[in-house]
Amino acid sequence: MDEQKTSDSATGRGGKPEAGFRAAAFQQVSESGGGTGDAHPSIDVILDVPVTLSLEVGRAQMSVGHLLRLSQGSVVELDRGAGEPLDVLVNGALVAHGEIVVINDKFGIRLTDVVAPPARQPA
Repeated sequence: MDEQKTSDSATGRGGKPEAGFRAAAFQQVSESGGGTGDAHPSIDVILDVPVTLSLEVGRAQMSVGHLLRLSQGSVVELDRGAGEPLDVLVNGALVAHGEIVVINDKFGIRLTDVVAPPARQPA
């Protein structure tokens, strides 16, 4: 019944297509699911996609009034203890935990745990 309604809306009363409408054309899809015949797509197509890597030491909540009273030298207490692992986020999603290391006078991170894909959620 829905097919008939769809057909009637695209054609006029005489069965001729109304102005501005044309029949849809669909590509034939193989049983493997891909229209290109490539059942194993290459990961190479996404290797150059940029992502944002963030390291989170901890979080703090405060009122706007307290935030406005912060000045140079103020200390903000975070919700994590010293020595606890950092969160490693990719585009806002937790992907790993790690610890800070120093390499040639620059900070780095050593991954201590990688989060399993099903558990990865935006932080």
